[in-house]
Amino acid sequence: MSAPTAPAVDPVDAPVEEHATLGSITRDYIERVKGGDVGSLPAVLGLVALVIVFSILRPDTFTTELNLANLIGQSAGVMVIAMGLIFVLLLGEIDLSAGVTGGTAAAMLGIVLTNRDWPLIPSLLVGLVTGTVIGLFIGAMVAKVGIPSFVVTLALFLGLQGVMLHLIGEGGTIGYRNEFILKLNNGSMPIWMGWTLGIITVLGYGLSTFLKIRNRRKRGLTAEPMLLWAIKTGAFTVAVLAFVYYLSKERSPNPLLKSLKGVPNVVIIILVLVVVLSYLLARTSWGRHVYAVGGNTEAARRSGISVSWVKMSCFMTCSTLAAAGGILLASRTNSVSPSTGGSDTLLLAVGAAVIGGTSLFGGKGRITDAVIGGLVIAVIRNGMALLNQPSSVVFMVTGGVLLLAASVDAISRRRASASGRV
Repeated sequence: MSAPTAPAVDPVDAPVEEHATLGSITRDYIERVKGGDVGSLPAVLGLVALVIVFSILRPDTFTTELNLANLIGQSAGVMVIAMGLIFVLLLGEIDLSAGVTGGTAAAMLGIVLTNRDWPLIPSLLVGLVTGTVIGLFIGAMVAKVGIPSFVVTLALFLGLQGVMLHLIGEGGTIGYRNEFILKLNNGSMPIWMGWTLGIITVLGYGLSTFLKIRNRRKRGLTAEPMLLWAIKTGAFTVAVLAFVYYLSKERSPNPLLKSLKGVPNVVIIILVLVVVLSYLLARTSWGRHVYAVGGNTEAARRSGISVSWVKMSCFMTCSTLAAAGGILLASRTNSVSPSTGGSDTLLLAVGAAVIGGTSLFGGKGRITDAVIGGLVIAVIRNGMALLNQPSSVVFMVTGGVLLLAASVDAISRRRASASGRV
């Protein structure tokens, strides 16, 4: 019986020799990729390729500041739902109800905030707790009763759509009038705040990774060389500051009527979620238990891990994040309707997680996969729309990319198994 697998390590983050040169770092990286440890590399390369292609085909519309801000707003809700799905996918499970869970939570928020005139904070808690309760029910059915997650969440996928129709009514909508909710996925932060957030992000990344290297060396463990740390930190700094600079420019078609500039508000929500959730998965015993259960459930149980609690907590986390994603989707459209979180929302969220590098087989994935994969899907849909391609082509291309990502995952797992990396 094999031991529980450790958290998957992205090739860029894998440890190398302390005094390695740029050449040895490159050779070591290539060897790990050949051995099946690809991480999010395919998604990153695909994202870069897509951006280049659409920038060439539509330089006057795709590369504008307005379109970049729209890309972020369009993908934010799906990204957050995908973050929650990663916790479930790490277990080798699935949640088919995540999209409509988000819609149901957004409907509950609309009812108490708009129809009942509740204060903002209690209303937000109602929306988020709705997701948590749904996740608790799913987790109990899966972990305690033993019903496959596919069956439980498929039943809720159908049932929750009925709940939304009952709450909102056929063809009805509940408008959001609260300014804070409306600006979550529509407004932008002041220029100074965007730059402050960018600098804090860069400093936080550089300091945290530096301290990680120093602590590993103090314990006598292999750590990445400072040269690699400098390269990664420098590239990250350039990317973040360029992002802030680009979005700080005026992007309104008619700035005399309404000025639009600054980093979108939703960016700070995504950033906070990435930091907090990544910490939970990588730096806590609960996170290590999640990877262990996903890698080998029986071995995790015999190691003393409460498998049922891990599963229940992951489904609760998934549904709570789905509720947050549903609220962002409703914020984007200024209202919630029976179709919020429905249609292709779930498929896009699952696709974002898998395309970003999370394995469908369990035990491998990171929160940043949702962001990278969400951007890939958003760029495809946005770029194809700018090329005036019909929805049929968009769906076929998106499905092909998802199938390619799943194939890469399956092949890399076989290669990693053959090379002894798992």
